[in-house]
Amino acid sequence: MQIFDPLSPKPFVKWVGGKRRSLPVLLSYVPDVVDTYVEPFVGGGAMLFAMRFKRAIINDSNEELICAYKAVRDDLEGLKKLLKTFRYDKEMFTEIRAWDREKDFVKRPIVERGARLIYLIKTGFNGLYRVNRRNYFNVPFGRLSNPNICDEPVLEACHRFLNEKEVEICCTDYSRLKDVIPNDAFVYLDPPYAPLNKTSSFTSYQLAVWTDRDQERLRDFCVKLDMRGIRFMESNSTAPVCFELYKRFNISTLDAKRLINSVVTKRGAIKELVITNFKA
Repeated sequence: MQIFDPLSPKPFVKWVGGKRRSLPVLLSYVPDVVDTYVEPFVGGGAMLFAMRFKRAIINDSNEELICAYKAVRDDLEGLKKLLKTFRYDKEMFTEIRAWDREKDFVKRPIVERGARLIYLIKTGFNGLYRVNRRNYFNVPFGRLSNPNICDEPVLEACHRFLNEKEVEICCTDYSRLKDVIPNDAFVYLDPPYAPLNKTSSFTSYQLAVWTDRDQERLRDFCVKLDMRGIRFMESNSTAPVCFELYKRFNISTLDAKRLINSVVTKRGAIKELVITNFKA
């Protein structure tokens, strides 16, 4: 197993379902030696930054998040310079939030899109990243006290980590990684969770909303990994569908702390599943 190092880099953004508080338990399931680490739903990267590996492939289908990762890795000075021009100001927040309404928004430099995402999460309500049906960021201005928009020590630690390690950054549907995942890989999957009930699902951090069929497709992806002898670990909810889908694998439960929830009183401990195709 791997041991959590409290000095490992912290994620540079909070993300829905972030695993920072669950790391000591999650890492206890991870093999001590990992050659290639693969994370198809990297999110805030808590597991990534805590792992020991030789090389890594990370992916997320959220283009703005991937722009932020690339900006942190490839243009840290430009990113910091831009973030330092952003103020905790409602008028500025509203202006920058509206960038994605521009016709040519995706043509903006990666550093601008990455800085925008970091800024909006740092200054928006509850640190949420959420989009509407038109894929426009729609979180309101936050009620905060002097947020640290440019957290230089965290950004620099993440920059060093991404550059000192051999980290490949992808932005695609996770299923397309099947052709680049080597047989020596360890794959950690933290997908949108299967909802416990009709009101518990929160998947609008990106435009696509996950259905039961998507959960089945992910299970099929895991089966293919298993058939190749690739070790995987998945986090998911305790919804009955998960127990049924993964009954051929090893299923454990753990207590997890919600880091982001629109209702403050609901940020307590909840049960989550850890699914593996190997004995921890």
